[in-house]
Amino acid sequence: MTLHVLIATAELSPLVKVGGLADAVAGLRSALLDDGVEVTTALPDHQGWALAGEVVQDLAVPPWTAPARARTGRLPDGSPITLVEVPGMRRDHPYLDEHGDGWPDNAERFLGWAAAVAALTDRVRPDVLHLHDWHAGPVLGFLADPPPTVFTIHNLLYQGRTSGSWLTRLTHHRQAYEWYGDFNPMSGAIALADRVVTVSPTYADEILQPAFGVGLEGPLAMRADHLSGIRNGIDTTTWDPATDPHLPVHYDADDVRPKRELRRWLQTEAGWSGPDAVVGMVTRLTEQKGVDLALELVPYLAGIGARLVVLGSGDRALAEGLREAAAAHPDRLWFHQGYDEGLAHRIFAGADLLLMPSRFEPCGLNQMQAMRYGTLPVATPVGGLLDTVIDGDTDPGAGTGFLSMDVSVVGLVDALHRAVRSLRSPKRRATLMANGMTTDWSWDVPAAEYRRLYEDVLGTGY
Repeated sequence: MTLHVLIATAELSPLVKVGGLADAVAGLRSALLDDGVEVTTALPDHQGWALAGEVVQDLAVPPWTAPARARTGRLPDGSPITLVEVPGMRRDHPYLDEHGDGWPDNAERFLGWAAAVAALTDRVRPDVLHLHDWHAGPVLGFLADPPPTVFTIHNLLYQGRTSGSWLTRLTHHRQAYEWYGDFNPMSGAIALADRVVTVSPTYADEILQPAFGVGLEGPLAMRADHLSGIRNGIDTTTWDPATDPHLPVHYDADDVRPKRELRRWLQTEAGWSGPDAVVGMVTRLTEQKGVDLALELVPYLAGIGARLVVLGSGDRALAEGLREAAAAHPDRLWFHQGYDEGLAHRIFAGADLLLMPSRFEPCGLNQMQAMRYGTLPVATPVGGLLDTVIDGDTDPGAGTGFLSMDVSVVGLVDALHRAVRSLRSPKRRATLMANGMTTDWSWDVPAAEYRRLYEDVLGTGY
């Protein structure tokens, strides 16, 4: 008997990607399909993408969000997809207007999409319904008889909380979504799902604490017996230094010598030369990612013997701070604003170290991508960073990078100093690089854990 899972997500690489959600769902979906699981993937029809073999079905939704329909077909890679269309959904950016502000009708758009996904669920009746993040959280508010449900929290900070007037649109379980007079898609899904999952084991523990729970630590504690963490994987085909089309030369764990050429390329791009360590940072410019802490590190870089390359976009004030710091310290900081896929790959390949000074990190993908490329992460001891990075001083034999003692500039200076020092020993550096490059960062293990979770929630094996 084939297991059938309906995955509901607002993002899916490569069609629509704003953050890690898109890559995580795409990786899980691909691994499940490879394992023989039947997967229906419900994605908002953000841009009216063309599908091969398209079949269109009308969906029975409340009048306020009609008409709604599902377009089912295949993507260019041959994988199946169901695009769920509701009024107002098609936009160039799923959440933001041209000024970087949230669309004023986001609540209506995604609540309508959730209602349509519920109608789709009733139509296809999957064995398991797998909802991802706040956008899909309200689906359970439109289902009288939902199938066994798993809800994955990719980032608890973003809850979709909005006016309590939207509660009247739900057809079921309104009380679960009421949060201090507001409508909270995340709190409702936490209360109603059969299993709640976060994207790393440590983050699952952290969000039970006020410091990380973003106000929902209480509801999460009430579901503690049904809460777990499954670390994300990465696409090890896309992120492979042996075949990466974005790299002018290739290498693998058996021969990393070509990485030196990529390091020289990155130095030239930044206008540098010399032996100082090249530290990369590919990030969204947000407080969560500790970009302000990275800025505070800049005056210490010369003493450490390091230079910092930053690629990212996001908060305007942080971007301005990086531009000003790069102008003031051109020999220590190079900043490229925006996102450039090819440059991101070349930073992972060409840098000696990767800086991830996150204040919290549900999982993090960059540290795994960097280790795959033989670049050693220097990270804060939070969430998925703590689950994936083994400190090279604490455990020299198994080390893959370096962890700061805490989330602070002092801690990061210490960790970065220790990391730079490790680069001076060819033998030690080779061990650290090999440990990270040969670890299985694929989706195979996480997907197997999700499959066991599906079987557990069903109470049967497939």
